[in-house]
Amino acid sequence: MADLFAWLLSFFLLIAVLGILLYQLMCLADLEFDYINPYDSASRINKVILPEFVTQGILCLLHLITGHWFMCLICFPYLYYNARL
Repeated sequence: MADLFAWLLSFFLLIAVLGILLYQLMCLADLEFDYINPYDSASRINKVILPEFVTQGILCLLHLITGHWFMCLICFPYLYYNARL
């Protein structure tokens, strides 16, 4: 039963990361079509960068704690890249 909850939490965290990435792409599309100026677009994107990094870190930690080593190894390079930024 705990494994089911871990996978459900993982699923919802992945949906959250995808939602944040979709929001960033929409902001960049608005910038491309001149619906928004660059300063506003950058401020909107910068507001969601830290929650994206934290969510990705929690997801990698969840995989590590639950013993899903392969998934953790897949998530780790992206987490390392985010930490280096």
